[in-house]
Amino acid sequence: MKMSGGPASLRMKIALLILAIFIAGGTLFYTQALVEKLQEKERQYAMLYAKGIEYVANTSSPESDITFLFENILKPIDFPLINSDPHDRVTITDKNDIKDIRNIKYDTTLTNKQLEKYFENKIKEMDKSHKPILIKYKDDVVLQKIHYGDSDLVNQLKFYPLLQIIIAGLFIIIGYIGFSNIKRSEQSNIWVGMAKETAHQFGTPISSLMGWLEMLKMNYKDEDKVIDIADEIENDVQRLNKITYRFSKIGAKPELKEKTVYEEIKRVVDYFQRRLPQTGKSVELNLNGDQQVSAEINSELFEWVIENLIKNALDAIDNKHGKIEIMVNTNQNKVEIDVTDNGKGIEMKRRRDIFRPGYSTKRRGWGLGLSLSKRIIESYHRGKIFVKTSAPGEGTTFKIILKRC
Repeated sequence: MKMSGGPASLRMKIALLILAIFIAGGTLFYTQALVEKLQEKERQYAMLYAKGIEYVANTSSPESDITFLFENILKPIDFPLINSDPHDRVTITDKNDIKDIRNIKYDTTLTNKQLEKYFENKIKEMDKSHKPILIKYKDDVVLQKIHYGDSDLVNQLKFYPLLQIIIAGLFIIIGYIGFSNIKRSEQSNIWVGMAKETAHQFGTPISSLMGWLEMLKMNYKDEDKVIDIADEIENDVQRLNKITYRFSKIGAKPELKEKTVYEEIKRVVDYFQRRLPQTGKSVELNLNGDQQVSAEINSELFEWVIENLIKNALDAIDNKHGKIEIMVNTNQNKVEIDVTDNGKGIEMKRRRDIFRPGYSTKRRGWGLGLSLSKRIIESYHRGKIFVKTSAPGEGTTFKIILKRC
């Protein structure tokens, strides 16, 4: 279990940066292309309007043509447009009816001269963005100029990429902060859980050793009794050594060997059966099923998983007659192990959380046993572990699936 995530954290930062650049670049490219298309469309409208006026100026009977021009070309224009003389001036006679100005708001309280100056300034602004279109008489004499700017839609689209970049940036920043906080929280839970799990793992055999030593003092004259106690002490010492080995293997790739699944589980069951009276509960622990099926497993780590499930079951049992059933079955090319208890059960909404580091329903729990079990089965043994069935007040069945040899 690697606690230092330097390279992974760096990769995450680089990935977020690349994502931000991709979003920003894609947004800018797409929006710029869209703006250019709209600007070209508006330029064509302005050009068509200018050509219409030019046509009318060069024809002998303009009345019907002017009606067509204003009804079919001028009405669709929704961008700012000023029709000036060849010297970029606008002459205003009636400020309430200015026909040469379209889609430009102005203050009607200004005088004609003030308005003319205002529109001349507008013309200068427009010409910076778009070259004016010339209306000529017989291809030589410039009669008027058409000055135009961008519509409200184009102006809004210009700022749209910036808005998207800000939103994307905020999303990435919030996501990164959230990810970092979750990561720190989980790492903290794992560190605390590992410390407590270590103390818990060592606590059981140490307590047992202390009990055997007391019995040894009381029965030191009974040779047969001493031999039996010495055997149990040896078992607990071996268990301490096994616990040390388990923790040393966390984070390293374990060696898998073909083992008989039933025999591996039986060693754990036998160990717990001899110590069930010490729990103060009346619990029946049984192992049944296929005694020959084998799978590639790491004995020490696999036994740890079975121990965690049995301890979980013992903690869940709060009635006078507890029962834990372990069943080993074969299903085609798979080995299926069911661990069933008649304890409190697990609510449906909590089933996904029980394998999360730090989650525990016990007052003094630290929520690491099932998390470690999931890692051992799924990451190391390439199997599956999940809650098969559970109901409050009726008990729980955990299922382990391994590949059969």
